[in-house]
This record gives sequence, C-alpha cells and structure tokens, in this order.
Amino acid sequence: MQQRRRTVHSAAKRVSRKRKQLNKRRVKPVSKKGTGTPRYVIPPIREEIHPNIPMLSVIIPAMNEEKTIGRVVRQALRICRDSEVIAVVNGSTDGTAEAAQAAGARVLLYTKALGHDAGRRMGTAAARGRILLFTDADIPIPAEQLAPYVQAILDGTDVALNDYDGPVKRNPVHPVVEAKHVLNSILARPDLQGASMTAIPHALSRRALDVIGVPSLEVPPLALAKAVSSGLEVRAVHHVPVGKMNAVRVKRRSGPDPLSQVVLNDHLTAIRWITDELGPRGGYSDLQRVRCLTR
Repeated sequence: MQQRRRTVHSAAKRVSRKRKQLNKRRVKPVSKKGTGTPRYVIPPIREEIHPNIPMLSVIIPAMNEEKTIGRVVRQALRICRDSEVIAVVNGSTDGTAEAAQAAGARVLLYTKALGHDAGRRMGTAAARGRILLFTDADIPIPAEQLAPYVQAILDGTDVALNDYDGPVKRNPVHPVVEAKHVLNSILARPDLQGASMTAIPHALSRRALDVIGVPSLEVPPLALAKAVSSGLEVRAVHHVPVGKMNAVRVKRRSGPDPLSQVVLNDHLTAIRWITDELGPRGGYSDLQRVRCLTR
C-alpha cells in the first residue's frame, strides 16, 4: 500500500510538472503594474532544425522608410533564432537600405518602385524559409505580436491572417473594408469577416505558397481566393490593431485615394477569378430557379 501511494504521488508530480510546462508555452497577457494595458510574452516557438534552410523568412517591402525600418527588422529578428529577414527596398531616395542592413536584414535593392505589393512577390521569390511572414516597413510591430502567426503555421494552419476587421462602425464604411467583407462572403468564409491578405501581419506555409503561386502574392485578394478555394487551412489567428499603429499620412491630392483604388481593383480581380473558375455564381447553386423560362 505504501509503495502504491509513492507511485501515485510520483505520477501526480509528473502531471503537475507537465502542466506547468504547457502553461509556460501559452501566450499570456500580463498587465503592467499600475496600468490595465496587456503586454505579451513571446511563446517559445517549437523550432525544427533543417540544415541550410531557415525555419522563418520575414519579408518587409520598404520605400523611403528610413526612420522605422531598423525597428521593424530588429523586432522580426527577435521572433526565433532560425530565421532570415529580407527587406525589399524599392524606389527609395533616402537611407532605407543602409538602415535595414545595419539592423541585420538581407537587402534586395531596386532603384525603381516595384508597385504596390510587388515587393512581397520579389521577397518571397528570394526567401528560403519554410514559413513566410509578411509585415510592412512603416509599422514596428513587437515580436510578441508576430510570434502567434508563426506558431499557427507550425500548428498546421496554411494561411494565418490578422484578425482585424477595420473600422466597421463608421458610416459610411470605407470601401476597402467593405470589399474585404464581401470577398470573404463570396468565398463562403463569413467567419473571416474583414481578415485579409492585404493586411499585415500574415504568414504562409510553403504548402500554401506552392498552391497559391508566387506571382499571386502581388494581388493579395486573389491569393486569398486561391487559398480558400483550394481547401487550405485559412484562419484569423491573432489581432494586431494596425489601423491605430499606422501613421496618418498627409493627403497630397484631392479626389479618390489612388491606393484605395488599387486595393479595390485587386478585389475585383479576385472576384473575376472566382467566377471564371467556379462559374458565374461563384460556386453557389441556382436553387429552384429555371432561368430559361424568363427568356
């Protein structure tokens, strides 16, 4: 009986130790003393060593972001030891390339501007990592907030999105925010709400990249449409309030915002692809309609 008690006691201690280890791995919000603001602890990412192949490639397109690129690179390098950071510096007239290199990034330098989102494509083509994480040079996001996207891919997700809907309570809703919600509804993924590959940060597995194709990354809504339609595991995994973190830029011209027009056109491209691939109703059935009777 005494021997049995010792055995049970030992097993209980082992379970307790295991529970403590599991709790340490979880990302826990910890309030700073005297404030209600949560800060996040970087979870220890389960790294799998492969010779000459980094686990993670962080891709950062940049154009005239000398003031922020250094901080962005340094945070990216903190995510895990087995990683590379690629700064795609295009069309810059300041010291962005030098600042990125000094911070520890591998710099791909292009003297001319590549165009919106083309930097993602060029960076991905040069990346060697088994996980691809995308962020922007003008928003220094702490490593603690980037790590959950990497961990989600390690846990089996193919496309890990920012759980960010945009300012949906404004009246009227911004057309870009509306377009993201509409696309996800067409894809039969209303659960994603406004989550999008247009927004950063987000991460991809190599499997997802093989399905989507590198060129599609230049049109993020198209890449998302291909990922969902192909049956890849697409999830909104973590919320980063990039809208609040992004610096307000001075509008230099009147009329429609050209960047918004580009993003809206990208969504139209994605919808056109869906109807070309899945039929004019985007894969939805016609129910009981007999359209020939209306002619």
